[in-house]
Amino acid sequence: MFRDFPLSEVYRLLEPGPVVLLSTAEGGRANVMAMSWHMMVEFTPPLVACVVSGADFSFAALTGTGQCVIAIPSVELAETVVAVGNSSGRDTDKFATFGLTAQPAQAVAAPLVAECFVNLECRVADTTLVDKYNLFVLEVVKAWIDPDHPDPRTIHHRGFGKFTVDGETIALKSKMP
Repeated sequence: MFRDFPLSEVYRLLEPGPVVLLSTAEGGRANVMAMSWHMMVEFTPPLVACVVSGADFSFAALTGTGQCVIAIPSVELAETVVAVGNSSGRDTDKFATFGLTAQPAQAVAAPLVAECFVNLECRVADTTLVDKYNLFVLEVVKAWIDPDHPDPRTIHHRGFGKFTVDGETIALKSKMP
């Protein structure tokens, strides 16, 4: 039988995508944060919506520059990703502290994260919902993938320090191109 479920925990049930790292750079200072509140909005051009709290150090850099990189780590980086998420860029150089390698991006000032198997260079496309919900719509302007990771497994945040790791992949018929 059903039972009441706390509204403050609903996000744990709907969390769709992998935990990612969002890098920014402002005034010559790079930062990286862990993020799990994001979703695809459109295919062409590729648009991604994400929530970056106004309390996060990255918020000011993202609003100030309008640029970022979304980097997708594999499960091998899980402990590093959690450590990044449990610290603030206000007082920590997260790239140096957590052994991440910042590499120059091609289209934005924010750095790529070399240890991640995907890096998406993004520009802010819409800020209509930032003031109300801290929701940014980003346009992916350049995408990079590491061919040495043909079938990476990602982590998905379930709340309160719990994560799910991607499992078996199945293929079903689809009418989508």
